[in-house]
Order: sequence, then C-alpha cells, then structure tokens
Amino acid sequence: MAAMLDLIRTLSTAVVSFLKTRAALQLENVALRHQLVIARRSAPKRWRPTRLDRLILASLFRLWPRIVGSILVVRPKTVIGWHQQGFRLFWRCKCGGKGGRPKVPEELRDLIRAMSRANPLWGAPRVHGELLKLGIEVSQSTVATYMVKPPHPPDQTWTTFLRNHVHQLASTDFFVVPTLKFQLLYVMVVLDHARRRILHIAVTANPTAEWAAQQLREAFPWNTAPRFLIHDGHGSFKGECAARAKVMGIGMLRIAPASPWQNAYVERVIGSIRRECTDHMIAVDDLHLTKILRSYVTYYNGSRTHLSLGKNTPLPQPANTNTYGPIIVIPEVGGLHHRYERPAA
Repeated sequence: MAAMLDLIRTLSTAVVSFLKTRAALQLENVALRHQLVIARRSAPKRWRPTRLDRLILASLFRLWPRIVGSILVVRPKTVIGWHQQGFRLFWRCKCGGKGGRPKVPEELRDLIRAMSRANPLWGAPRVHGELLKLGIEVSQSTVATYMVKPPHPPDQTWTTFLRNHVHQLASTDFFVVPTLKFQLLYVMVVLDHARRRILHIAVTANPTAEWAAQQLREAFPWNTAPRFLIHDGHGSFKGECAARAKVMGIGMLRIAPASPWQNAYVERVIGSIRRECTDHMIAVDDLHLTKILRSYVTYYNGSRTHLSLGKNTPLPQPANTNTYGPIIVIPEVGGLHHRYERPAA
C-alpha cells in the first residue's frame, strides 16, 4: 500500500513538472539546490539560514510566489515575512534611511501629557483646541496618541473638590489659657478656610450655648455667613447656638469624637497662636487676654505670611515696588513680632 502511494505521488509530481514552464522549473531547481546547500552547512536536525539565504529565498518568492511549495527548510509564512522585511528595508533605503512620519518634538509631547494630567476632564479635542490657541500646529490624532490615559473614568481630584467648596467653609474651636491666678479662660476661634483668615476671637470663663450664639452673630454679620461650619462636640455648639446657626443658614458639621485632624485648619491656627503668642506671656484676666489676642489677630491677618497662600497674608498685601530708602521696623503684638516696610516713594 505504501509503495502504491509513493508511485502515485511520483507520477503526480512528474505530471505537474511536465506542465510547468522552463523558467519555473529552473527557479524550483535553484530553490531545491540552495536548500541542499543549507542542509549540508547546518548541523543535523537544525537549520541555520543566514541573511544571504533569506535574501535568496525571498527573491525567488518575489519572482515566482508558487515556489513556497518547494521550500521545505522553513514554513511558507516565514518566507513571506522575510519578503515583507525586505520590502520595508527597500523603501527605507529609498527614502534616505528615514521611514515614517517625522517625530513629534519632545517638548510638545511633554506639554500634551502635562495638560492631560492637569485637566482629567478634557478630551483630545479640548487639548487640541488649547494647542491651536497657543499657535502649535498639530493634528488631533497626534494629541490623542500622547495624552495620558487615566486608569479609571476621569474625575476631579480631592484638591479640586476642596478648592471649589473652600469659600463656603468655616471652622471653630476652643482652646484654654491659664491666667496669672491659675484661672482657666476659654478662647473661641472662628476661621475662614478660603484665606486662612481669623474672622473672630473671643474669651470667656464660662462658655455657654447662648454666649457661643452671640459670637456667631459677631463673626458673621449681615450676609457673610458660610454654608457650613465645622466644629467638635463641645456643649456650647448645641441648643441656642445650633438654633442661631440654622436661622443664619449655616449647616453645623460635627467632627467625630477624638478626631482633631477632621478640623485641621483651625487646629493649625490654634497651634500658631500658642507658639507665637500665649506661650510667651502671662494673661492677668480675660480683658488682658482679649487685648493680647486681638493684637495677634491683627498681626496674623495683615502681616503674617502663609505658604498655602503663596507667601501672602490672609488679607492680601501688594508687594512694595519701591526698592530704595530705609526699611522701617514696626513692632507687632507688643514687640513679640515685627513688620518691615519701606516708605512710599
């Protein structure tokens, strides 16, 4: 049976060869002879075609594509791949070694990535429009290629969320100061989150809900009340104080017990008041302490710079453009701090 199959295969090959043209037979003979050369040169059971071998087989395939049926050392798709590589190499050499489109400058790529990171809600058309306004001619498809793809759907960051709501937030808290006679005085601080400005400060020996309600009236006169007021669980913020805040349209937000980091801004201000004022003097009574703290609030809002405000003051102060003349030293908080200015030109 096997001998019969070999005979049929031989006869069919002879018939096909008889029907081929002379040029096709010659090309087939070249391919078969070259495969024998590769077989003799390579180790047993391991074919090692060189670059020249690949070039010869790919050239034969280009002259007569049907020759892939006579190539046995490699698969037909391998020969086709070699031909495609040669085609790319041919056009690269013809174009002077620079294939494809010109590269986008690195500065432009960095700008596209920076704009997409800073504006996660923007798509490629929006970024492309901004680049056109800057006079940068680039296609929208190029912008889409170099944009930073977020791992999740675009959303605003917590920093952006807080900045959008910071003008509607204020916070308040108490801290204790001992007097000369070891009496404990309670100091209430009300802070505006937008500019870190101390809106109100008051001193009492007995903080009640009625007293705290009166401080809210003084801290937010007329139509200046914020949307939300953050506070802790002190009893003074209940009863009359809560009712007054509701009438003024203020939402009272109570932080969790023993969680001062939830009211971090006012806690930071209280720490500054302690380190820069009350820790360096002894209060005789509530009137004396009130006078000292009001002096410090004036210095804090008008002279003390803040990193979060770009090293400006809560009440913005324009930089002095006069660079000539003597520098005047103005004492603040009884000489505990100083302000430096130049006289107007």
